[in-house]
Amino acid sequence: MPYEYRKLTPEQREEIVAQRKAMGYPLHAPPHPFREAGHYMLTAANFEHARVMNSPERRTYFQKRLLTAFQEIESEVAGWAVLANHYHILTGVQSLDHVSAALKQLHGSTSFEWNQADGLRGKRKVWYKFADRMIRDDAHYYRALNYIHYNPVKHGYVEHASDWQWSSLSLYYEDHGRDWLLEKWRAFPPEADFGKGWDDFD
Repeated sequence: MPYEYRKLTPEQREEIVAQRKAMGYPLHAPPHPFREAGHYMLTAANFEHARVMNSPERRTYFQKRLLTAFQEIESEVAGWAVLANHYHILTGVQSLDHVSAALKQLHGSTSFEWNQADGLRGKRKVWYKFADRMIRDDAHYYRALNYIHYNPVKHGYVEHASDWQWSSLSLYYEDHGRDWLLEKWRAFPPEADFGKGWDDFD
C-alpha cells in the first residue's frame, strides 16, 4: 500500500521514485494517468486503514456528503459503497480534474469535522489520496458495479450484500429487481484479483 513507503530502505525508496518518475507519475501519490471524460471507479481509504467511519451515523453522514459532492459537479453516480475505513464510487465524469477538486474539499472538510469531534485536531490524518480506474467497456462497468456491491461481504461486514445499507444495491433492487441483479452477477462477476493491491482494507 502507498504508505508502506515509509517502511522501505533508502535504496528501495530510490528505486520506486525512479520508476514513478520514468513513467511520468507523481512521485508519492497514486497515479491518475487518464483525465478525460468517461466512467471511473474511484476508491479512497482512511489513512492506514483506521476505521474512522466505524459508526453507522458517520457512514450515513459521509454517504450523503459523497453523493452531494458528485451531484454538485454534475457527475452521474452509477454505484457506491461506504465502509468503515474506505469507499468506492462508480461515476461518469466530464473531467477527472473536477473530481479531484471535489474529493479534496470533501476529504478536507470531513477530516476537520471528525478530528474536532474525536478530540484529535492536529493529531490524526484521516484520508489518503484517492485511486481511480477508468472503465473500459460494458463488461468492465458491470464487473466494477458488482465488485462495489459485494465489497461489504468481501471485507466481512455482512454475509449478504443486501444487508449493508450504505451502498447503491437497494436502489438497483428497487429499479431492476432481483432477477436482473442475479443476471448481471452471473454474466459479469468480478475477477478474483479485481481489487488486488488497492482494496486490501481489512
